[in-house]
Amino acid sequence: MKSAFLLQALLALAGGASAALNVTGSTCTVTPLESTNGQEPDDTPQILDAFKQCGTNGKVILSEGLFHIGKIMDLQNLQNVDVEIHGTLRWSSDIQYWLRNSIGVEYAQRSTAWRIGGQDISIRGFGKALFDGQGQLWYDENRGGSNQAGRPISLTLWHAKNVFIDGITWRQSQFWHTFVAYSENVTMTNLDMNSTSNSQWSTVNTDGTDTWNSKDVFIKNWTVTCGDDCIAVKGNSTNIQVQNVHCYESGCAVIGSLGNNPNNAPDYVQDVTFDNITCTHSSNAAWIKTYSGSGRVRNVTFSNIRAEDVNQPIYVTSCIYTARACDQSRLPIQDVRWTNVSGTSRYNVAAAIHCSASSPCSGFEFDNVHIEPLDGRSEPKYLCSNIDGQAESGIPCTGTCPADWPQQLTGNR
Repeated sequence: MKSAFLLQALLALAGGASAALNVTGSTCTVTPLESTNGQEPDDTPQILDAFKQCGTNGKVILSEGLFHIGKIMDLQNLQNVDVEIHGTLRWSSDIQYWLRNSIGVEYAQRSTAWRIGGQDISIRGFGKALFDGQGQLWYDENRGGSNQAGRPISLTLWHAKNVFIDGITWRQSQFWHTFVAYSENVTMTNLDMNSTSNSQWSTVNTDGTDTWNSKDVFIKNWTVTCGDDCIAVKGNSTNIQVQNVHCYESGCAVIGSLGNNPNNAPDYVQDVTFDNITCTHSSNAAWIKTYSGSGRVRNVTFSNIRAEDVNQPIYVTSCIYTARACDQSRLPIQDVRWTNVSGTSRYNVAAAIHCSASSPCSGFEFDNVHIEPLDGRSEPKYLCSNIDGQAESGIPCTGTCPADWPQQLTGNR
């Protein structure tokens, strides 16, 4: 009798495991577990097992339904894998677990909940995949603080090469939605991100994406509402191409922050294009922010930019956030073009550009830039300091820009 009961129990367990993960050849299909006695399951183990078995020369399918993610997922050695996500991934509300266990990613002590690395990786969501970070819990717990240690980025590409990501929706991300680090030839298309607080505490640090130490990154057809930088190109990023993005309530299209590294390590950014970008009710539109560190920004194009009620559409600073050593920066900004930029500024400043006196900006160019104050009455101001070749730049400078000029204004100036 005991033997029969034991056999039935083992068969039940086997059936449950089979239901969660089915392996057919090189294809692993994961089905979400059901809740038991009102307790949320943790689907992380079978997802990790699927990648272990099918993450090389295989396919991993996350079927429709709700997957509960209760643990970190660190997948660094994927090779030639096609990932299909048809359901929802919801990260657990155990804030203390994530603060203790999220995976470090080097940059400014940031960390992540999910790290993916390897080569030849395709992740497709078909417009159905949803990543739910339960971010409101984080916004309330963080209480407006900046860069809380252990607060995890939703998804990080880490030492990844030849990556395609398409058709995924994010809602209420825990921290940055995505981070591209030490990676190359990355294409991310048709992504929809929205992190919006419904309490007194703002989201803070819910960037759409940040690139760092990466090259050949292609971003197209995104919609982002995030309350922080929409698309941010950080240090040692080369050939970053961004096209057809609508950013709401954000920092929109930005180079930076740069030049604030340990031991004054330099940051280099070059060959970046933002094209066909709409910025709605945002802090800035097409801008560059550096600290007074070392490195260089070169060959950046902001083209076909539409500003809709943007606080200060064009902004360049050599001492972001600190207003210290603004004119001692060793990080020159060169060959930057603003082409076909139009729309409305919230106040009467269309552009504020302060370059370092010790490393003046050069090769700046305005072509068909028309920004009007939202009130319909004020004359737009273009403030400029330390721009070599300013007279030939096409920038209609109406006054100088002080070193401590703020990123956001509170009224006409």
